Formats: sequence, C-alpha cells, structure tokens
Amino acid sequence: MAKLNWGIVGGGEGSQIGPAHRLGAGLDGQFEFVAGALDHRPEAGRTYGQSLGLAADRSYGDWQDMLAGETARDDRIDLVTVATPNNTHFEITKAFLEAGFHVLCEKPMTMTIEEGEEIVRLAQSTGRICAVNYGYSGYSLVRHMKAMVARGDLGAIRMVKAEFAHGHHADAADADNPRVRWRYDPAQAGVSAQFADCGIHALHMASFVIGQELDRLSADTVSCIASRELEDDAMVNMRFDGGAVGRLWTSSIAIGRQHGLTLQVFGEKGGLRWTQEHPNQLYWMPLGERLQVIERGEAGLSPEADRTTRVTIGHAEGMPLAFANIYTDLAEAIHARKEGRAIDPAADLYPRAEDGLRSMAAVFAVAESGGAEGAWVDARPPMFR
Repeated sequence: MAKLNWGIVGGGEGSQIGPAHRLGAGLDGQFEFVAGALDHRPEAGRTYGQSLGLAADRSYGDWQDMLAGETARDDRIDLVTVATPNNTHFEITKAFLEAGFHVLCEKPMTMTIEEGEEIVRLAQSTGRICAVNYGYSGYSLVRHMKAMVARGDLGAIRMVKAEFAHGHHADAADADNPRVRWRYDPAQAGVSAQFADCGIHALHMASFVIGQELDRLSADTVSCIASRELEDDAMVNMRFDGGAVGRLWTSSIAIGRQHGLTLQVFGEKGGLRWTQEHPNQLYWMPLGERLQVIERGEAGLSPEADRTTRVTIGHAEGMPLAFANIYTDLAEAIHARKEGRAIDPAADLYPRAEDGLRSMAAVFAVAESGGAEGAWVDARPPMFR
C-alpha cells in the first residue's frame, strides 16, 4: 500500500507536541512527512523544516502559504495536522477542510460551540475527515476496554470514574510565569482552564470506552491559587445518555500526581481499571471472582487491541505509540475512501469532529454550572439536542 503524504502546521522546534506527532505519523510507514509550516516566525519555521528533511519549497513560512502551495500540487498532502495555539485551530482547520484536505486537529478543536458546529457541518458537507487528537484513546488496552464493554462483559454500565490530575501548576510563585499564566487568563484560554486542558481528555476517554454520550452535568470549580481567574481544580458529576453515571476529577494543583489520567468502569457483571502511567496492565474484576490482570500483547485480546499493539508482551508502549494508532486509523480511513471500500471496523475508532464539538459544549457547561454553585445543566451541543 502506497504511503500517504502528511504535513503539519505548528509543532516547531522546542514544541512539546510536535515530536509526538512526527513519531506517530511516521512510525508504521503509512505516512511520509513532506510539508510543514512549523513556526509563527516564518524563517525559523522554514529552517527547522528543512533540518527535518523537508524540501525547501515545502517548508513553508506560514499556514496560508502551505495551504496555497499544497492546493496547487498534484502530489498534495493527504492529511494535515493542526498543532498550533488553541485560538487558531478553528481558522486553520476550516480553511484546509474547505480546500478539500483531511485534517487532524489538536484539541480543543475550537474555542466556541458555534465554531465547533460549523466544523462538524463543514466536514459533513465536504466529505472530508476531520479528526481530533484525543490521542490517549489510541492506547491498546483502552481500546480493549471499549471492546469488553461493547460485547457485554460488564453487563449494563452503572458508573464511570475518570481522573486527569497533576500538580505541575501548584506553585503560587508561578503566577507570573508566562508558560503557566496564559492557561488561567480568560483572554487567552477562554471560559475554562484545567477542565478545557485536561478534563476533556478524561471525559472523551470515558465516553469512548462506555459508548455513551454526555447528557448533563453538575460542576464544582475552584481556583485554589487565588490570583487565577479560571479554575485549577474541578469535580464534575455527569449523566450519560445510556443511563450511566459519571464522576470526573481534574486538577493542576494535586502535588504528587504526575500525569494522573485514570479510568474506572463499573458494570452489573464486573469492573475495569486502567491508568495511563502504567498502560500495559488492565485490571478486571468479574463479579464474584478474583481480580485479574490483563497484559497488553497477551493472547486472546480483542481485534481492536491486537491491531494497536506492536511490541511483545512485557515491553512498554507509550504516548507516541498511542498517537501512532490514531494515525494508522486515519491512514486506513483515507485508503478506504480512495478505494471505495468499507473501513476495517477495528480501525474505525479515531475521534471525530463531533467528539471535539461535544467536548467544547462540556467546557461551557462546566463553566456555567461552576458559576451557578453546581446547578445541573444540559451538556449537549445545540445541534445534538
């Protein structure tokens, strides 16, 4: 199968997310990195792109030049990743979709619900893929959890508990640190800080695994560091459209927690527990039986898990490989469209624009509920009500 052409906007030198995307896109030989606009400083972006092996005429100074240049080529990119600051995601994603490109956008997909609905409609009308990088859903055992729920191993799902809590913004002395300060500034971050940054990852994973969408929520939000305008800690109670109850805690002041992404699912017939810092083990307790440890890579797992594991049991697979699973899903989806065939069901799991829209609706619902002393509010986007 021929390689697909891939490009990225953002993710330049010193970027936290850029290397993970380059590793993920290239890991399985599905994509060739051929184009990029890597920095808001045009010359720095061109220089860095060429240092990574891009041809001079495809190492662009800005995304507008990249859009024009790639649109004019016969060997144009098949997929563009948008890894720029949050407030630019909508404009860039919209422009590339309108020009007929498939897009993988970093989260949050947009800054408003209205923008999110516009992207969903645009993806539908153009027939282009618009994916959102909830990359943690690419972990092999997260996908096995989803498969276990879908095939009924847990029975009806009663409760899902999700956490994404760390302590890396716990020092009040960081109030003037520009790398931290912007996250809690409404002018730059929008209506939410910690929930919009980390909480939506936990929410997406919960919804992805149990196969239910968020319906309504009640939130308690707080700025534990008084100088912050936006929340650094949130506890959210949730109700899902399939009847499950949800609990979600997200925090940036939890000293002692490093990454802290965990998921627990409790059904009528058993419970599951997974943590991203130890992603090779999934804990499974069938009702009335002993606790079992499911190991990534062992025999007898689901097709969804088998498809997303690369190295033998006992060897760690980390975040870039989870990102790579999103890219392999997208490669399969793009090839299926080109060939006029159905996508492999085990690959049809990449997060969609609809997921990005639901996350943004949840962000605004949390802000509304937190400002109203935990009142229950509708968390659905208007177009899905």
